[in-house]
Amino acid sequence: MSTRERSGCPISLSLELLGDRWTLLIIRDLVFAGKKHFREFLQSDEGISSRTLAERLQTLQDEGILTRSEDPTHGLKAIYRLTEAGIDLLPVLATLGAWGSKYRKADESLARIAREFAADGGPALARMKERLRKQHLG
Repeated sequence: MSTRERSGCPISLSLELLGDRWTLLIIRDLVFAGKKHFREFLQSDEGISSRTLAERLQTLQDEGILTRSEDPTHGLKAIYRLTEAGIDLLPVLATLGAWGSKYRKADESLARIAREFAADGGPALARMKERLRKQHLG
């Protein structure tokens, strides 16, 4: 996946990195599902291929959204964690979730979570960001 910059527009620059089908879903899984291993991402309902997943994870690392480290409990596994830049994508995910729960046929239990974030706004996002910092940044 190329993140070649076509213009200086901040929306365009963001979409070049995040605008494909899979990237925000990987971040969603890190944020909301607590996934941290390659195989866990493969098990998501959307059915990402291992090749696409590997490419997106590498791009997210290259762009400073994720870090990758060895799993001390298993020599062949890696652990993926969000950086501060990745954690700062939480409001984007919350806004997309709120929009999707309002205008799309979303799963009711997931839509409820999105509506709760939208209703509580800033305080809920701040609490979640702090929790993510503890989990991902140490």
